[in-house]
Amino acid sequence: MTLLRLCRVDEVADDAPLRVEAAGAVYAVAKSAGAIFVLADQCTHGPGKLSEGTVLGSELECPFHQGRFDLRTGNPTYPPCTEMVRTWTATVKAGEIFIDPDEPAKPG
Repeated sequence: MTLLRLCRVDEVADDAPLRVEAAGAVYAVAKSAGAIFVLADQCTHGPGKLSEGTVLGSELECPFHQGRFDLRTGNPTYPPCTEMVRTWTATVKAGEIFIDPDEPAKPG
C-alpha cells in the first residue's frame, strides 16, 4: 500500500470541503465532527464539483442541484442524486491527510 499525501488537516474547514489535486486525480476532502473524509470531487448526478459544496452533518451537499451524499459511504442521501460517489479511507499522520489511491471501491 502506497499512501498519497493530499493536504494538511488544518487546511480543511469544518463546513466546506477542500479541492485537492494529487497524482492526476481530484478529490474533495471534508471534515465533520473532527473526522476526515475523502470523496471524488465530481458529483455523480451532474457537473457539480463536490469541493464547492457544503458539509451538513454527516452529508456533503452538491452545489449543482443540492443533492447529498453520505460522507462515510458516498451513498446518495437526497435527490436528485441516485448513484454513489467514490470514497477513500483517510489516514491522518502528523497533521497530514493521506489516502491509498488504490483502495478498492466500497460496495454501494
